Amino acid sequence: MRWDALFSDLEAQLAAGERLDLDVEINERARVDAAAVELADRLRGSVGLRIGVHLGSGTVYEGILSHAGGEWLVLDEERHQVLIPHSSAVRYAGLARLAVGAGPAVRQRLGLASALRGLARDRASLTVLVSRGTAGESGLHGVIDRVGRDFLDLAITEPGEDRRPANVSGVATIPFAALAGLRSVRVAGQPG
Repeated sequence: MRWDALFSDLEAQLAAGERLDLDVEINERARVDAAAVELADRLRGSVGLRIGVHLGSGTVYEGILSHAGGEWLVLDEERHQVLIPHSSAVRYAGLARLAVGAGPAVRQRLGLASALRGLARDRASLTVLVSRGTAGESGLHGVIDRVGRDFLDLAITEPGEDRRPANVSGVATIPFAALAGLRSVRVAGQPG
């Protein structure tokens, strides 16, 4: 009888040790997987949610996250869409815990410059929000004329004016590092 109890006790200890080893391995794999998640993955997992984006200046943009690129995101506000470079944000509120990996390699190459080139091609009238550090943002209204590797040229116009040579009061060259965001008017009846 004592032998039966001894063997049963040894089997129980072995099973408990195996369960503990499995739990440790699962926890370690979860930590490794979490360490590989990028911010862009979390943002892609939050598309369709209402989130807040806090900038270093204290400005907060809130809206429905409609697009999440590798270096930028687009929030749909009631009347506007705001493109915000990831580098402008210091904190996000309302992100889902879900992380969605990047799609095809082409999508991964669509960085901030690609998004800005799309706005330039469409001749979108917008307000470029330029960061002034903790003092807030200043806005320049106009149309993007050209996008370089790390800058854009903005033809400055009055709000509501089309980009015509007579309406351009100047051209501002803005480094990407100074961009806090770009705000455009949403077209009525069109989703973000």
